Amino acid sequence: MTSVWATTDAATPASVPDKPSDILLVSEHWIGYTETDGTGLGWDLMREIFEPAGVKVDQRIEPYTRAVGLVQRGEADAWIAAYKDEVEGTLYSKWHYDNDEIYTLGLASKPLPSLQTLGKYRLAWVRGYEFQHYLPNVVHFNEVARRDHILPMLEYGRADLYIDAKPEIDFILAQSNDPQRYRLTYLTVIPLYLSFADTPRGHALRDLFDVRMGDLVLSGKLRPIFARWKHPYPFESGDAQSRAGVSH
Repeated sequence: MTSVWATTDAATPASVPDKPSDILLVSEHWIGYTETDGTGLGWDLMREIFEPAGVKVDQRIEPYTRAVGLVQRGEADAWIAAYKDEVEGTLYSKWHYDNDEIYTLGLASKPLPSLQTLGKYRLAWVRGYEFQHYLPNVVHFNEVARRDHILPMLEYGRADLYIDAKPEIDFILAQSNDPQRYRLTYLTVIPLYLSFADTPRGHALRDLFDVRMGDLVLSGKLRPIFARWKHPYPFESGDAQSRAGVSH
C-alpha cells in the first residue's frame, strides 16, 4: 500500500516540518562508492534520495571515526554506511538504503572459516567498524588504523583473518603479487543506514529520508543506479518494506 507520506519527485511531504534546503553528508572514501570528486554509487543514491525533494547534497570525505564524531557533535547532518544502532547519540533511519556484503580475507592454507567458527580465529578490521556487535562468536579481534598493511599482517601471522566489505577486500587483494596465496570467504550481509545528528535538522532530514526511501523502493527508481554501478540491488524481496522495518 502506498505511504500516506508519498511524494512526487518535485514535492516534499507536509509531514516533514521545516525541511532544510541542504544536507551535509560525511563519508569515508570508498572506491567506486564515495569518491572524492563526488562520483560513486553512494553519492548517486544520496542525490537521488534528497535532491528531487529540494534538499541539495553537500559531501565531505573523512575517516570513518571522524565522520561519526562530526555527526555526534552536530557538525555534519549524517554519515553514510552506518550499521544499525552502532553508536549512541545519533538518529538512525528506519529504511536501509544498501547492504554490505561482508567477507573474510585469509591465507588459503588456513582452514576455511565460517560464521560459526569465528571464535577460533584472531580477527582484524578497521577501527570504528565494530563488527563484534554484528557478527556472532567473535572472541579475539584487533582494530587497525588503515588498510595499508593487511596482507603482511596475514602473511606474518599477526592475525588469522581480516574482515571487511567485499569491494575493500578486492582492493587490498589487488595489491598482492601472489593473490592465490589468499582466500576470500563470504560471511553475511549487513544493511547500511544513514545516521543523523540528533538536532532539529537531523530529525527533519531523517524523516524525509525514510519517506523518500519508501517511495523510491516502491517505484523501483533506485534500481537503475545500482545496475549502473554493477552493484547488487538490496530490495529484491517482494517484502522489502518489512525488511526495512517500515509499514505503510
